[in-house]
Amino acid sequence: MMSAKSHVDANYRFIAAYNEVNSRIAQRHQALTLYVTLVVSLLAALVALKPGEANSKLPIEWLVMGFPVASTCLAFLNYKAERAITNLRHFLSALERLDDAHLRLPSYNTDPVWAMGANKARRFQDYASAVLVAGGNAIGLGAVIKIYPERIAANSFVIWITAAIAIASLCALLFIPSWSYLPESENKT
Repeated sequence: MMSAKSHVDANYRFIAAYNEVNSRIAQRHQALTLYVTLVVSLLAALVALKPGEANSKLPIEWLVMGFPVASTCLAFLNYKAERAITNLRHFLSALERLDDAHLRLPSYNTDPVWAMGANKARRFQDYASAVLVAGGNAIGLGAVIKIYPERIAANSFVIWITAAIAIASLCALLFIPSWSYLPESENKT
């Protein structure tokens, strides 16, 4: 009788963990939306504050730093989501292996074929993030250099710092897939 109750509990835990995985995937999509919104807002601010306007004395050099800050936040949010998804999938795999059920039933998180396929599909989210970060920062830097050439010439270090942080964020986004979930049989640790 106790064994049957543990299976019911395991089923509920499995469903709850899968709901959490889906929530984390949705959070990754929301992070992309947030990033795009921030970049478009920063671009709008750069254009709205163009030279010749009465408010052109505002610190554009600080505004341009918003592009790599947004990129860094996206990288952090993607990392957080990937680590949470990986942890949850380890938990789901453990539940799939209860009573050796993975030997009798298809097991999405335990069978490397399914697990690696899921990782490959999710990797496109990382690629989309990387493309948005590269494009957003390139457009932002290009706009500030074109619209404010004198201000940037006097403060060129801002461009170098901005570019360095943007490149670091881009590298982090491209490295995140290396932390993806691997089934125990494939896990190298």
